[in-house]
Amino acid sequence: MASTSGLSRRRGAAGAKQDGSALAPSSTQPSLSPSHSRPTSPLSAPGQPSSSSPVGHKVAYDERDLNNSEDERVNPRLTLMEEILLLGLKDKQGYLSFWNDNISYTLRGCIVLELALRHRIAMVRDPNRRRFPLADRYIEVIDDKLTGEVLLDEALKMMKVSERMSVGTWIDLMSGETWNVMKIGYQLKQVRERLAKGLVDKGVLRTEKRNFLLFDMATHPVSDPTFKDDVLRRTLSLLTSRTAAVPTSNMYGEEVRYRTIRAVSMVCAAFAANVLENALVHLSYDQRENAFAKADELLADFSQWPFGAYGPSGIAGGGMGGGVVGGAAGTKTSGTRPGGIATGGSAASAESANLAEIMRLARLETVGQGTGDSPGGAEKQTQRELCLEVVAACVEVFRRMDSLL
Repeated sequence: MASTSGLSRRRGAAGAKQDGSALAPSSTQPSLSPSHSRPTSPLSAPGQPSSSSPVGHKVAYDERDLNNSEDERVNPRLTLMEEILLLGLKDKQGYLSFWNDNISYTLRGCIVLELALRHRIAMVRDPNRRRFPLADRYIEVIDDKLTGEVLLDEALKMMKVSERMSVGTWIDLMSGETWNVMKIGYQLKQVRERLAKGLVDKGVLRTEKRNFLLFDMATHPVSDPTFKDDVLRRTLSLLTSRTAAVPTSNMYGEEVRYRTIRAVSMVCAAFAANVLENALVHLSYDQRENAFAKADELLADFSQWPFGAYGPSGIAGGGMGGGVVGGAAGTKTSGTRPGGIATGGSAASAESANLAEIMRLARLETVGQGTGDSPGGAEKQTQRELCLEVVAACVEVFRRMDSLL
């Protein structure tokens, strides 16, 4: 007798009798052909069961992943921290200088800078804050939407759940420079290693193991020099070129928000981190000295709020509102500053005109007339100025670092 253990009888679900016998299918019922069972659209709506999947199976998705197109359009491919790390890395060796003690602190300042440029944090809207220096003014989170960058999201979450603190205090705490054992948990650890791994994921660096006689260390040589060449081109354009326009590339497009302010912030951070010299190594001695003098000028101009507004003792006295808007169409205030570029001669005049043009572009971006941004209403303008005030505070912290060297 043949075995029938591998066979099963198909029963009708709707027409089954009480005794369990199957009914014959009716001739009036339409047959299910492959042409009738195919869906009308190739893709099912999110959260709806697919025709090829079991009934009740839903596709999980994150709504934040669908709303990142705007952030990708107005933000460059690399963050400020990654650009500073690229400037400090040796291309073939893949590690930073062992004698550089400033880059770790500067990277924490770049985290605060990047969050402000992405409109995640801003100064606390309090008129009494103008009585305090920029670095001592409190900041707050205005948008807790994650950025997709691990370090930025970690810092943003800490600022969201903690008390309000000043710009300088946040940079100190994230660097671990505090005597308060209750706040030691605010320190961001292994920032350089995590940034390097992020660049490896983006295809900019690669990971190798290098022997240093007594120990082995993971190094990250440059894999794709296009990204670092773009950072070098932007740095040299600001410091040596006679034009104030920031170069455009696939990594730094025309739609990037605050193109000039972001590029100047990168140069100021590189100057404070002692990695700017790596970008100027191919210049002559005189060109390198002029580039450092111009970087010092930019550091002085952008460490005050509004940008480039000089008051008594070099302290900016402007605030929100008409001070910035009125200065957008004006010219740069001239004055004598220690350590500045010497006046007199055609070369000095060209440098002064270039600095004035950079300041004009930055002021246009401050009022929303730059690329990748729109002026908006009064509330949006106020919020924009509060964010850029944090940028000026971070540059002020970098300027203090330079004065201590």
